[in-house]
Amino acid sequence: MSDSKQQDALRKAQAEWEEKTLAPTLQRAPERQTKFITTSSDEVDRLYTPLDLPDFDYLDDLGLPGEYPYTRGVHATGYRGKLWTMRMFAGFGSAEETNVRFKYLLSQGGTGLSTAFDLPTLMGYDSDAPEALGEFGKCGVAVSSLKDMEILFDGIALDKVSTSMTINSPAAILWAMYIAVGEQQGVRPDQLRGTTQNDILKEYIAQKEYIFPPEPSMRLVVDTMEFGSQAVPQWNTISISGYHIREAGSTAAQELAFTLADGMEYVRWGIARGMDVDEFAPRLSFFFNAHNDFFEEIAKYRAARRIWAHEMRHTFGAKDPRSWLLRFHTQTAGVSLTVQQPTNNVVRVAIQALAAVLGGTQSLHTNSMDEAIALPSQQAATVALRTQQIIAAESGAANTLDPLGGSYFVEALTDRIEAQARDYFRRIEDLGGVLPAINKGFFQTEIADAAFTYQREIDSHARTIVGVNDFVDAKPPSIPILEMDPAGYERQSKRLADLRRERDNGRVGQSLDRLRLACQGTENTMPHLLDCVRAYATLGEIIGVMKEVFGTYQEPTWI
Repeated sequence: MSDSKQQDALRKAQAEWEEKTLAPTLQRAPERQTKFITTSSDEVDRLYTPLDLPDFDYLDDLGLPGEYPYTRGVHATGYRGKLWTMRMFAGFGSAEETNVRFKYLLSQGGTGLSTAFDLPTLMGYDSDAPEALGEFGKCGVAVSSLKDMEILFDGIALDKVSTSMTINSPAAILWAMYIAVGEQQGVRPDQLRGTTQNDILKEYIAQKEYIFPPEPSMRLVVDTMEFGSQAVPQWNTISISGYHIREAGSTAAQELAFTLADGMEYVRWGIARGMDVDEFAPRLSFFFNAHNDFFEEIAKYRAARRIWAHEMRHTFGAKDPRSWLLRFHTQTAGVSLTVQQPTNNVVRVAIQALAAVLGGTQSLHTNSMDEAIALPSQQAATVALRTQQIIAAESGAANTLDPLGGSYFVEALTDRIEAQARDYFRRIEDLGGVLPAINKGFFQTEIADAAFTYQREIDSHARTIVGVNDFVDAKPPSIPILEMDPAGYERQSKRLADLRRERDNGRVGQSLDRLRLACQGTENTMPHLLDCVRAYATLGEIIGVMKEVFGTYQEPTWI
């Protein structure tokens, strides 16, 4: 609203409203509280009008769907053309158990697979390693070799399904196993579709599931980017993840800023490798959290698209419009789920999922009501999937493009979150960039401070969490909980022992030796990782060779 006469007229009208309408109302019935805040603790004003968007330019700031700056979405038809991928995160116990869950979810209308791995796999240990004792299958499926990956995807045609794998430090190895399973099925690498999370920077920032120091870890990520662009062109080699940053306690603006800063760092490393930005940028994807504040989350997604499009076009000089697109997966906020009154989580997840849809997500995982207590039961996972299907088929949210676009509140929030993110970009740059900021503890401290503020608001009742600090029910939860096969660990250990005895160990040793030489040099490691997994070298054996060359990472201590 740039016309000064219109602005003056609106200011006058608003002042009269405050005097003649608002003031008498407040005198009769004061507002419920003196201050209203978002989930990120930012204050929310009473009313938003065009005065909150004084320099708003429709084409520059909003634009049209499928066109730069993509604030209103990356596709010209939105969900009218194609619904988001309903990709339910799944993984527990043994490969056999998770394979059954995969097939169940697909039979119930799931349109993509998303694989959760257990902690030993995430940290690069075989299931029978001493360091893995007691952790088998507890937070995902155990995959220690190509044999496990074969069982995990048995009976699932890899040329017909898109698969996401939440794996980071060992991402290249697990991806190699998946490619090898495709080869066994007669599926060429260029036919495979899916995503490896493979976002090591957020591990140093938030999740802490790192193995190697940052520099060799980044080298491995760029190896996958380079190999994928040449051999697996339909695969998203990185899912740059704000999800775990938010789960660690960040605000929405921190999640957005730190995630996009990481994304830009991967772009810099890809260019430094000698790759053209348009060679790899179209296959970068993102992964965001959907937290409780409905409007703040929608604004976050819209700001993300606008920032990324601008930076890719103007900072990195990308010419291909596909490189400007921020495509993202969303998962509802696990950290928002409560043990208390767990059925309330169904409502939380529905609100969060609707925010993701109205924010224009390309794929979505809805958490199950029981995930604050245990891994999802089949019943709880079904309800979570049905939540997405109801939003798609019954809510009307998928019928038009960016239905909240033009809302004074949403546009003002979008602008505010973008401004906060850009302020963080400047602070990160002042510290020397992403890796120096990690080493100085900048990200970690910012997140810790935000998490402390949020918890203090709950403890002081400045923020209400239903069933936790208000509307409390002393009864313990009574919902069915997933039970895993107690014989799974013994079966897994036997499979590993049989594998080591029956495979061609000479071939294993030779492939590991070639991998060691590649790690010591500058050669792309992916072809050698494929050779190792085809020979049935185990995850732990491969990681062991890489540790010899790269070393391991110890997080600095900050005072």
